[in-house]
Amino acid sequence: MAELISGTALLFTGPAKIASWISVLTQHELSEDPQDFIARSLVNLSERLDVSATLFAAFYLLIHGLVKVVLVWAVLKNRLWAYPWLIGFLIAFILYQTYELIVNFSWVLLALTVLDVVIVLLTWREY
Repeated sequence: MAELISGTALLFTGPAKIASWISVLTQHELSEDPQDFIARSLVNLSERLDVSATLFAAFYLLIHGLVKVVLVWAVLKNRLWAYPWLIGFLIAFILYQTYELIVNFSWVLLALTVLDVVIVLLTWREY
């Protein structure tokens, strides 16, 4: 659900607005510790954002979130067909995310990938 909310927010927010928000959110932390790893990483990320990257991230999060919501709903309704579909889609996302991590590392993408792996393992166990 957080992916759907984040994707929608990115879809209607431009890179300049995102950079502004990150600047406001990290300003206090960076004034206390200018070398703070997380705050510095967020600021660097916001400086590299452009319209195409923002749109890609928005659509990726929306598709990823929508697939998971639909398939998790079906799993919760005990639809056995949904288990392999959920596992398959998440493995496809994990493979793509792993490629992206190798090409252009991102802590956010790493966290999303780890979460997907955990969901695959739990779904496999339940199936």
